[in-house]
Amino acid sequence: MDFDERYRAVTSRDRRFDGQFVMAVRTTGIYCRPSCPARTPKPTNVEFFPTSAAAHLAGYRACRRCLPEAMPGSPAWNLREDVAARAMRLIADGVVEREGVSGLARRLGYSERQLGRVLVAELGAGPLALARAHRAHTARQLIVSTTMRMSDLAFAAGFASIRQFNETVAEVFGMSPTQLRERSRAGGRAGHGEGLGGDVRVVLPYREPIDVRGLFGWFGTRAVDGLESVTGNSYRRSLRIGRRAAVVEIVDTGTRLEASMRVEDLADLPVVVSRVRRLLDLDADPAGADAALAADPRLAPMVAAAPGIRIPGAAGPEEAIVRALIGQQISVAAARTHLQRLVDGLGEPLPSRIARTGGDGRPEVTRLFPAPSAIAEDGADFLSGPRARIDTVVRVCEAMAAGDLELGVDDTRESLAETLRPVKGVGPWTVDYLAMRLLGHPDVLLTSDAAMRAGARRTGLGDSELAIARQVAPVAPWRSYLTMHLWRASTQKGQHP
Repeated sequence: MDFDERYRAVTSRDRRFDGQFVMAVRTTGIYCRPSCPARTPKPTNVEFFPTSAAAHLAGYRACRRCLPEAMPGSPAWNLREDVAARAMRLIADGVVEREGVSGLARRLGYSERQLGRVLVAELGAGPLALARAHRAHTARQLIVSTTMRMSDLAFAAGFASIRQFNETVAEVFGMSPTQLRERSRAGGRAGHGEGLGGDVRVVLPYREPIDVRGLFGWFGTRAVDGLESVTGNSYRRSLRIGRRAAVVEIVDTGTRLEASMRVEDLADLPVVVSRVRRLLDLDADPAGADAALAADPRLAPMVAAAPGIRIPGAAGPEEAIVRALIGQQISVAAARTHLQRLVDGLGEPLPSRIARTGGDGRPEVTRLFPAPSAIAEDGADFLSGPRARIDTVVRVCEAMAAGDLELGVDDTRESLAETLRPVKGVGPWTVDYLAMRLLGHPDVLLTSDAAMRAGARRTGLGDSELAIARQVAPVAPWRSYLTMHLWRASTQKGQHP
C-alpha cells in the first residue's frame, strides 16, 4: 500500500488494516492503529510504519486511546514467505528470548549482520527492536488482563530485569506499569491470574467476523480424551513447550475470546499465547478472504452461512505431522481411535499443578501428546493398520527425535516440501495439509482430498482435480479458506468431515 491508500484506510477507520501498519502523528509524538477513533490528522503531519517497533525507534509512543499494541497481528506473516515474515513468526514464538539474535539468524540461514539489514529494510527495525516491541505487547496484555505481581509479570513477558521492563513500558506507553494497570481497572478491564500454579487469563484480539463455532466443532470431532476437551463455546488442551508443559482453555464469552493458561514456568506464557493465536488463526484477514470467495456466486452461500471461517492450526510440529500421517486415507473417527490409543499408551502425565481434572463434568486434560522419542521406541505397539503407515510414523518420529528432521513456523511451503517429500510414505497431500495447518498458509487447495472434492461437487465446481483448480484460481490467495468451506459442504448437515 502507498501513502494515499494507507491514509484512506485511516480516514475511514477501517479495522481490517489494524495490525498491518501503524500511523504516527508528528505533532503529538504518538502512533495509532488505523482505526483509531481520534480525529484524523492532516496528511502532512502523518507518517506510516510497517511495525510498531519501527515507530518506537523513530521516537513515537503508543496511543493511550486506541492501544495499538492490542491489535491482532498482521496476516502478511502467513501469506508472505520471505525472511522478514519467517523472522516475525519466530520472534512471536519466543526464539529471541530463548536463543538470542544469533539463534534467530542461524535458524533463518543468515549472519546476524545480514539479518539486521534485511529486517531494517523490510520492517523498519532490527531483530532486537522487533523482539522488544513483542515483549512490550505481551507486557501490556498481562498488565491489563491479569492481577499478576509486576515482578513475575516482567519475567513472564521476556524481560531480563524489572528495570528493563519498567523503562520499556514507560517509553512505549507513556505510563508506568502500575499506571497502565490502574487505567485498565478504571475502564473495567482488569483480569485474573496470580501467576505460577494459578490460571492466567488474557483477552485474544482478532479481526471480525470469526467462525468460532466452526473452529470448536473442528477440534471437537478430533478431540482425544486426556489431551483435549471441547464444548460448544470452549476448547481446552495441553501443550508441550520445549521440555515443559502448559494447559490452555479458550472460551468464547459471546463478546470476546479469552485464553486461560496454566504453565510450569511463567516465561512460557508469551509462547502459549502465540501458539493459541496460530491455533485459532486469529491474525487472519477474514474480510479479504470472504470478499474473494463471495465474488463467485457458487461460493457466496457458503460464505454467508459461515462468515469468518478460519484455518484450524496445530499445537506443534511433532503432533501435527503424526496426526497427518495417521489420518491419511481414513475417516476422522478412525484416526481419532488410533490417536486415542497412542495417547493412552505413551502420553506423558501432566504435572498435577497444571492438569485440569474434575469439577465441571468435562473430560479431564491430564496428558501431553507423546514425544517423538516415545513413538519411535514403542509406537508400533500401540498403532494399528497398514504396516507401511506404521513404519512411516515410526521412521518420521525417529528422525525428529534424532534431530534429523526439523519442522517449524519458520518453514516455507517450499522448504516443507523439500524436507518431507523424500521421506518414504509422505505424499503431496500430507505436505499440503501441513502447509495449511502447521504454517497457516492461506492459499492451499487440497484437490487430492476426497472430502474436499465431494464438497466441490455439491457446490457445482466439478469433480476432477484439474477442473476444480482451474475454476477456483481467481480465489487466490485464499484457497485454504475455500478448502475449509468445501470440507464443511461435503456433509449434508454442513459439519466438518
